[in-house]
Amino acid sequence: MDLGLRGKVALVAAASRGLGRAIALELGKEGTNLILCARGADDLESARQSIATNTGVEVHAIAADVADFPQLQRLAAESMMRFGQIDILVTNAGGPPAGVFETHSWDAWARAVDLTLRSAVELTRAVLPGMRARKWGRIINVTSIAAKQPVDNLILSNSIRAAVTGFARTLANEVATDGVTVNNILPGYTRTERVEQLAESAAQKEGLTPRDIVARFEQEIPMRRLGEPEEFAALATFLASTRASYITGQSIAVDGGWIKSLM
Repeated sequence: MDLGLRGKVALVAAASRGLGRAIALELGKEGTNLILCARGADDLESARQSIATNTGVEVHAIAADVADFPQLQRLAAESMMRFGQIDILVTNAGGPPAGVFETHSWDAWARAVDLTLRSAVELTRAVLPGMRARKWGRIINVTSIAAKQPVDNLILSNSIRAAVTGFARTLANEVATDGVTVNNILPGYTRTERVEQLAESAAQKEGLTPRDIVARFEQEIPMRRLGEPEEFAALATFLASTRASYITGQSIAVDGGWIKSLM
């Protein structure tokens, strides 16, 4: 299936590892030129070299912390200078810290807002005018199953991912006539460092091993296994494609059936 992505330009945040790297790799395989962003310059450069070698597309890396507004502005400006346009935006960031309500000060809430909500809003603000002018664009937000079904001990993620969902759903209506789609993808328990961190946090709290916690996660999933990053990336790549031109305003889970709701 030709997804119509050859020659497009995608900006993928948090792309040095995990879900972001998997998405970037799949987009690259479809011929999409890439801008990768992450905080760690060494890991980012390693990802850039690997993806460029395996796909043959142009891959540019920009080390930046999406939770820091001046760095976000630099990321957007350098991306535009490099390619002249961004056709596909994948917003993504490491999740806020785990914990119940009493464990988080307002400073922690503010940091979580900057990391999870403001990064999505400001990156969108930077690329959207060009998308609307060209009458084509794809905005894909990597959120979490927590946006549809709260996860215990993740009050920051549960709350702020829901705000991203509201932002995206409203924006989708505002830009639909301009050929720009806006969708959210909700990863479930996937084999990433984030899940390893959650397992470690829960294990310390409960006096168990991280493997015990992962086994519990697997028992909650109808498929009885963790997801793989490339399974998640397959959906992201399709939503970025020309084939997905009539899909917008959606929040789609890739969770092995974990979410129990009807919709």
